[in-house]
Amino acid sequence: MSLYSADEFRRRALRQVGQPEGLDWADHGDILINPGFADALQQLKLRDAAVLVPVIDDGPDARVILTQRTSKMRKHSGQVAFPGGAIDPEDISAEAAALREAEEEIGLQPEFVETVARLPDYRTFTGFSITPVMAVVKPGFELKINPDEVDHVFEVPLSFLMNGENHILDSRTWEGGERFFYRMPYENWNIWGVTAGILHTAWERLYAW
Repeated sequence: MSLYSADEFRRRALRQVGQPEGLDWADHGDILINPGFADALQQLKLRDAAVLVPVIDDGPDARVILTQRTSKMRKHSGQVAFPGGAIDPEDISAEAAALREAEEEIGLQPEFVETVARLPDYRTFTGFSITPVMAVVKPGFELKINPDEVDHVFEVPLSFLMNGENHILDSRTWEGGERFFYRMPYENWNIWGVTAGILHTAWERLYAW
């Protein structure tokens, strides 16, 4: 079995199900690499959200679907992102929210998607507690972009994203301090911030050993 096939991704994702004992909210998300901003994050009222981490089952090197958000969006405009958004009251689970958002944003129909496992919630300085839902996508799907939310949709090899050498730790000045974040430049795309942070967590849990 190929290391970066969808089957191997599924196997590794299922093996890490369940958050290890002893970890609390501060162990994941922006705060992990920015401990100096712990107080600022702790004071935020975080809104629950979910994203789909969609891995296409197609050959020995699976691919991950990513989007570029439109410049119209109030949060994270123009950034590379996973399909996803806020969890609505009618959503019965984070999985349901992630599937709904993926269908609304890029037309990915739920019947092509197998949700596999969750990563730890990723808490952000922009006010969200994000549940990443790892999933395997069967071939044969067709995407239709919602232009109100997404400008582009593209795919990146899982082998690139799950290679720690491609995870660059960078920083910039934010509110008087140095704020750190991951970025993963791929071709013409700059994958960074929350999306890169979630991918880094996936790498740590599934492929770093």
